[in-house]
Amino acid sequence: MSAQRAGEAIDLRVAGMSKLSSVDWPDKLVTTVFLQGCPWDCFYCHNPALIDPRAAGALGWSAVWQHLERRVGLLDGVVFTGGEATMQHELLPAVAAARSLGFGVGLHTGGAYPGRLAALLPLLDWIGFDIKATASRYEKVVGRPGSSEKAWHSLDLVLDEQQRRAGTAAPLDLEVRTTVHSEAVDEQGLAELSARLSDAGVRTWALQRFRDTGTRDVLPRVTAPGRRIDLGAAPTDRFERVIVR
Repeated sequence: MSAQRAGEAIDLRVAGMSKLSSVDWPDKLVTTVFLQGCPWDCFYCHNPALIDPRAAGALGWSAVWQHLERRVGLLDGVVFTGGEATMQHELLPAVAAARSLGFGVGLHTGGAYPGRLAALLPLLDWIGFDIKATASRYEKVVGRPGSSEKAWHSLDLVLDEQQRRAGTAAPLDLEVRTTVHSEAVDEQGLAELSARLSDAGVRTWALQRFRDTGTRDVLPRVTAPGRRIDLGAAPTDRFERVIVR
């Protein structure tokens, strides 16, 4: 891809940009690009304004590109997030453009589009992957049927790519994250997720307690007050690292 194409013709709906972040990719200084639109409606979503796929972006890719050109050599990478970043077809050329400047590229995703994710995988250096719940509760969390199958299929694709690149000069790092709300995952659910994730080959699992910052005043599909979940119910000995946030 030419620099001209990278700077002028990528049609991404960008909802916002954090020019400097130390929390969106562990141990890296990055620019984080928030993309508009998500096919899911997670009841605990912290960015509900980014769900509507028809909403216009707040800035164009050209503004992101100009910022990145000025940060070459100063940042470790770029993280694309959402919403669900893979909802936008132009994510692939945007990722390639960021790489053309020498940046590493990270992605936050829930795995809603396995086919699009598969095309991106060879260009990614790190993925923060959200597994929302056990299969029986996935639809309640995201509000859409078929979501569990898509998420777990996507995770299998990521793990296959990680295995393919293991021991090479360009490994793929992965952190699986689960937001813990009692209507999404309880103690039994944590134990089930721990077994399934570790069996699949996940090495790093981050458990994130639900916080209401940025969420809607009334959480959709939630009919009971949340209770504090005992995170100790999740067996952790089969992971290389378990992070509690």
